[in-house]
Amino acid sequence: MWLLRAGWMAQELLSTFGTELGEVTLVPSTGGVFTITCNDELIWDRKRDGGFPDAAQLKQLVRDVIDPGRDLGHSDHKGHKGHKAKDKT
Repeated sequence: MWLLRAGWMAQELLSTFGTELGEVTLVPSTGGVFTITCNDELIWDRKRDGGFPDAAQLKQLVRDVIDPGRDLGHSDHKGHKGHKAKDKT
């Protein structure tokens, strides 16, 4: 079941960000591991963050790392206003 979810999330990220990502890699594992990194930054860990992100939340987290000023359209307007771009100063 997690493989399907991981594949679907990868497709969502590729559809939204395309070549801006460089690559999306799925690495098989055991023991309930589900982590997402972007530019070597851990942005989601199933155990740390309590489950799985929804697609809009994941897109916001990735956007905040690769292009903080980018408008995600409907993904930014469904009650997911808690994520702000990180201050890189």
